[in-house]
Amino acid sequence: MDNSSPDESSGAEKETTSSTLSETVTIKRKIRNQEEANDDAYGNDNGEKKVKQSTEKNLKVKVSSKEEEASLTIAISSSNQSEPWTVLAHKKPEKDWKAYNPKTMRPPSLPEGTKSVKIMTWNVNGLRALLKLESFSALQLAQREDFDVLCLQETKIQVKDVEEIKKALIDGYDHSYWSCSVSKLGYSGTAIISRIKPLSVRYGTGLSGSDHDMEGRIVTAEFDSFYLINTYVPNSGDGLKRLELEKSKPVILTGDLNCAHEEIDIYNPAGNKRSAGFTIEERQSFGENFLEKGFVDTFRKQHPGVVGYTYWGYRSGARKTNRGWRLDYFLVSESIAANVHDSYILPDVNGSDHCPIGLILKL
Repeated sequence: MDNSSPDESSGAEKETTSSTLSETVTIKRKIRNQEEANDDAYGNDNGEKKVKQSTEKNLKVKVSSKEEEASLTIAISSSNQSEPWTVLAHKKPEKDWKAYNPKTMRPPSLPEGTKSVKIMTWNVNGLRALLKLESFSALQLAQREDFDVLCLQETKIQVKDVEEIKKALIDGYDHSYWSCSVSKLGYSGTAIISRIKPLSVRYGTGLSGSDHDMEGRIVTAEFDSFYLINTYVPNSGDGLKRLELEKSKPVILTGDLNCAHEEIDIYNPAGNKRSAGFTIEERQSFGENFLEKGFVDTFRKQHPGVVGYTYWGYRSGARKTNRGWRLDYFLVSESIAANVHDSYILPDVNGSDHCPIGLILKL
């Protein structure tokens, strides 16, 4: 399935590479209409994202003023080019909506000595490829964010590769737990990497014959005061399992949940109502299986009118124009929702079509 959605590819915008103060881009509506027809879906019938990484040359659009039927002029400043997420990008924004800016919207650090845990989650879309990027440094990310636990999705590694991958990890995070797909090699996969040793770890849903268990989609770690569930694309079938966990301790559910729950969570809601990840059925299921069963969307609770995305398709430079989706979440039990100090997005971290998100929880 194509990794772009209509809102990302339909603009057919010429990619902006100039560092000058502003640049005028002319867009042919005819091209946009053609690409909307071709890229009408975010997902396939199974709800999976296909990744088609095209080169910049394939993404560029030839623009001719002689052929234009209608044009749209956009001025893009150099500062917005370097931090596009600071500009509100939404097809139909409501009056009070604002763009998420982690530099100005994150709260001050907790007072020294406050007991807390910092968890990050990231759909890396292939861990091997990420670690090979010269522009990416796991050590720098760990030093900058100083997280206690890191959850990964779409690691795409096999069981035989785990020990080798562990050697590439940063020092101090000695406890790592990997769930790899055995039904499709080099596919899906989740991991929890921690400097805190969990009390226990379990893999999968525990439900007989579950596809999630065969595809390495869930890892659950028990800590002193909560359960942490790291998951990639859950379905409604594991709802009871989560509730069973919550009988003894609160739950933190994180990962790529593959659903933009509300219209504020997607750049072009009207153009994606039939796209996987934003169908009415998926959004209703998200509410029924998570929010109505006592989980709190921590980012939305902290930022009720803020547009912040965590996924951008590779095609059409969607990340450069901040035309994205919010598909990655930290959901927590209501009993600990008030203890969330910060739920944040790191849109400046590249290396995947998703960016990392974080949670700081007071204990």
